[in-house]
Amino acid sequence: MTLTQLKYAIEVANAGSINKAAGNLFITQPSLSSAIAELESEIGIKLFSRNNRGIFLTPEGSEFVGYARQVVEQFDLIEAKYISSPKLKKKFSVSMQHYTFAVSAFVNLVKQFGMDEYEFAVNETKTFDVINDVKTFKSEIGILYLNDFNKNILTKLFKESNLVFTPLMECSIYVYLYRNHPLANKSKIKMEELMDYPCLSFEQGDYNSFYFAEEVLSTYEYHKLIKANDRATLLNLMVGLNGYTLCSGIICEELNGDEYMAIKLDSDEKMTIGYIMRKDIAISELGKKYLEEVSKFKDKILE
Repeated sequence: MTLTQLKYAIEVANAGSINKAAGNLFITQPSLSSAIAELESEIGIKLFSRNNRGIFLTPEGSEFVGYARQVVEQFDLIEAKYISSPKLKKKFSVSMQHYTFAVSAFVNLVKQFGMDEYEFAVNETKTFDVINDVKTFKSEIGILYLNDFNKNILTKLFKESNLVFTPLMECSIYVYLYRNHPLANKSKIKMEELMDYPCLSFEQGDYNSFYFAEEVLSTYEYHKLIKANDRATLLNLMVGLNGYTLCSGIICEELNGDEYMAIKLDSDEKMTIGYIMRKDIAISELGKKYLEEVSKFKDKILE
């Protein structure tokens, strides 16, 4: 196995086409196909499959390319430090469920280190994608929650993906809604009182199992339920339809504004927010600093 073969595999994965990848690499299509076939034969797994829409990674190929990216990135850093004159930027990427506080922590990290020497990426995404991003090295850290309902299923998935979950904070459950909502003057809200209002939930795509839901009490039979893909849409639905969602109660007015509020749900349910990372990878200095920023939000957990 050579570094060139790893770069070829990464380029094919990025391009989604042998012809396009060959053009990007300035080699012929037969040469690239042969190099990929030799690599697959050597490692004993099929990296790519084809359909009428092009070429795509197999599950085994996705994991392999994740490792390949890490090797190539480390080589590029060594080359930049000891051989080439221009310095490559250090990279840090994090994936998360839709948590404003996790985005706010990311903002604080970028402000501290700046973007002259560092390249940052943040992926606010579906639960399964958070796990897969860390598994395949797209992100160093993934932020998500566990509770009594999803813990066994997700922990099993973490183990299969060679990931480890570390708790950061434990939270009660809160109802997040617009300040002009009819229930906004309550000190505590019962589930029955929410019956006439739409519950807003993040769409989980192909992995729409209750265990992957970002909201606790996912098996509750909601009278009205609306799925959405992003946080901005969710906030708009809160204003336009008196919708609500269930959350940790950690409020970030600096990003969402002061037009929304969290009220304690009348429930003993708890959620543990933490982070996942690969077992076999040491956390980077940027990763440590990011987790420090996230941990600062413990002080903002509502009681």
